[in-house]
Formats: sequence, structure tokens, C-alpha cells
Amino acid sequence: MTSQPGACTIGRRRLLLGLVALPIARVGDAHSRPVVEVWKAPTCGCCKDWIAHMEANGFPVKAHDTGNNGVRLKLGMPAKLGSCHTAVVGGYVIEGHVPAREILRLLKGKPVALGLTVPGMPVGSPGMDGPVYGGRVDPYDVLLVRRNGVAVVFQSYR
Repeated sequence: MTSQPGACTIGRRRLLLGLVALPIARVGDAHSRPVVEVWKAPTCGCCKDWIAHMEANGFPVKAHDTGNNGVRLKLGMPAKLGSCHTAVVGGYVIEGHVPAREILRLLKGKPVALGLTVPGMPVGSPGMDGPVYGGRVDPYDVLLVRRNGVAVVFQSYR
């Protein structure tokens, strides 16, 4: 069998380029975030702003403009802990204006829980922090909701 001149060189070059690119691809994968699926009203501006907050923190988002009451009920989040949008990420329910950093902490720690919620719509939380609020920031808690519906403080913002 005879080989063409340079055939071996081209094969080696491709192999070396592939090996050099492999660690770069792994670094990119290590920082990828799971998709956040969100249910919200089609006209809700603060929900759109929360989605922008999530995207700015590296989360891809799939939004459904169908409202969230039915989904919240189906997913088991107690109505008293509700807000204007409901999301699912990494198998957890996220209700309301939960900061991305707390979602990352939840996904890293993997507690046995239903998910996180910021009940209501506190001013200063992600999505409720635009210029229209004049820099106002109200204290609020991010709650970890256990599978039995009991909520405990996961993080306080003061």
C-alpha cells in the first residue's frame, strides 16, 4: 500500500487540532446552565425582566405566555407562596423573583425539596428592580419549599 505525500501530515494536524480544542469544549460545558422553563402572563413586564436576569446569568430560557396558576398547582407549589411566574429548572420549581445566584446554589447543593420561592413581588428583587422603582429595595426572603409544602428561609435579602 502506498500513501500520498502529505496525507499523514494532514491527518496528524487534524488530530492535534482536535486534541487542542477538546479542553476548550470541556470548559464551555462546565459553565453551561440548564434550561429554565417559565410560565407567565403574556403582558407581564416584570416576568420579562426576570427572564432577562436569568439569561444574563447564563441560563437559557423557554417561556410560555399562558399564565402560571394552573402550572403552579400541578407542580405542587402552595398558592400562598405564589407569585407572577412559575419556572422549572433542574427538576426544581422556582416561583417568582428568585435571584439566579440562589438557583445556582440550589442546583449545586441538590437538597431534597420542591424548589425555591420569593412570594409576592418584592421591589428590589430581580425583575422588580428597574428604573421605575427609583432604586427602592424592600427586604425579602428566598424560601426553600420542602416536598411537604413547608417553607424555610434559604437566603434573606436586607
